[in-house]
Amino acid sequence: MPEKIRSKPKKALRVCPAHRAWVRMHRCCVLGCAKLPIECAHVRHGTDGGVGLKPSDRWAISLCTWHYGEQHRIGESRFAQRYDLDLIALACEFARRSPHRERLAWQ
Repeated sequence: MPEKIRSKPKKALRVCPAHRAWVRMHRCCVLGCAKLPIECAHVRHGTDGGVGLKPSDRWAISLCTWHYGEQHRIGESRFAQRYDLDLIALACEFARRSPHRERLAWQ
């Protein structure tokens, strides 16, 4: 009988409520927007997220409730283009500056 082929175990997505709370303490990432409240929006395109798969918290940015809804309505690419935002760079900067950055790394 052939040896059973084992697939590599999937890495668990990192969840860090403290980082999400820290992200929500910032203003909306859309230039000139001062609306409140702030949501913790996850960047999917080009990250460890995807269709039906929420990205890890290291890919979070701050958006007001209105822009958060717009991002979901029109899609991430159109949203980034409309507001001239590099969503991945923003998420990386949040992760880099986070006081909880050690918790955002893969185990």
